[in-house]
Amino acid sequence: MSPLNLAAHLGQDEFLAQVLHRHHRHVPGAIKVPTDLITWDDVNTILSTHRLEPPRFRLSVDGEMLPAHHYTAPVATRRHTVWQRLHPVELHTCLTEGASLVIDAVDELHPPVGRAAMGLERWLRTGVQTNLYASWTPREGFGVHWDDHDVVVIQIDGSKRWKLYGPTRTAPMYKDTDEPEPPPEEPVEELVLRPGDLLYLPRGWWHSVAASEGEHSLHLTFGIQTTTGAQLLSWLADDLRRYDVLREDLPVHGSAAQQAAYLDRLREEFASALGDPTLIDRYTAMRDGTDLTRLRPALPHITGLSADPDVHVRLTTARARLVPSGTGGGVVFRACDNEWEMAEEARPLLQRLMSAAPSTVSIGELAAVAEISVSEVAAVVSELMNGQAITVEGHER
Repeated sequence: MSPLNLAAHLGQDEFLAQVLHRHHRHVPGAIKVPTDLITWDDVNTILSTHRLEPPRFRLSVDGEMLPAHHYTAPVATRRHTVWQRLHPVELHTCLTEGASLVIDAVDELHPPVGRAAMGLERWLRTGVQTNLYASWTPREGFGVHWDDHDVVVIQIDGSKRWKLYGPTRTAPMYKDTDEPEPPPEEPVEELVLRPGDLLYLPRGWWHSVAASEGEHSLHLTFGIQTTTGAQLLSWLADDLRRYDVLREDLPVHGSAAQQAAYLDRLREEFASALGDPTLIDRYTAMRDGTDLTRLRPALPHITGLSADPDVHVRLTTARARLVPSGTGGGVVFRACDNEWEMAEEARPLLQRLMSAAPSTVSIGELAAVAEISVSEVAAVVSELMNGQAITVEGHER
């Protein structure tokens, strides 16, 4: 099954140019079969087969996390560890009384959701974490609140009413100098999301959510990692440590003239760096190339791959970068905080891996695309696997 293409449903380039970070977008009926992403059976399986400690798995009521002992009981093992065993009856009671169920980072637990998240990461060039929310009553689990990151919401089953109040501070942050002003008393818009509906909401938008339509609700929220000017300047300060003035001690005990001279030198280096029109792309490329969000072992292939054309592999990141080599000919491939310089003949192979992500591609197909032997492809892929950029998936021997 192909990964869900959320970019196509949101509007591709038009969304990036006119909607992203600016205002909300509601797309009714965007996803024809939302249960292809996750079902209630999948949720039950996750809860029953994973030892998810709070707050990874939690119940929330009126913005407060319900103590875990209301629906779990501690179990001590022979190795003197303690884990919390879920009690379904108590869980059902809490949910009936108005609690909302939350599973953080469900994209790491359920591959179809993970592939959809990777598709967003590839499109938006930033990290994505997907949380799951389920409710059974009109009681709000979180009250009127705002998030410090943009979100893309997909209603999976049932319905949920969203009240949108808009922002009261431009792009508020988790670490900020001021809190946003309180929201207006009345929402600027109300929406009822039904199965397959999609909602994009920028960060800082006050909203409240309730299963108030007389039925249960199950939805996914794809949280989009921010990329701000504050983060750029923090990275730039580290990048500029190659210059003496960034490494020198501040002239705390110097005269006013000495301090002013130091600040002039410091300002000169930062002004020069900020004058580089490629600075944002360099920073984005660094973030992409060092992304370690979705590392995955390649068992049983712990020493590399054999020349088997039927083995299927995929990148463990959707944000790999491929650029020309600066040494005249060849390419440089950056992924998972590693870098490889390869001959020009490897370009088609690497491009096919990147275009396929987050789906798999066989060693045989890579050999055909690159017009090299299967053994040569296996050697290249093994090198990438040793650098955490490749995993094996979907083929058992």
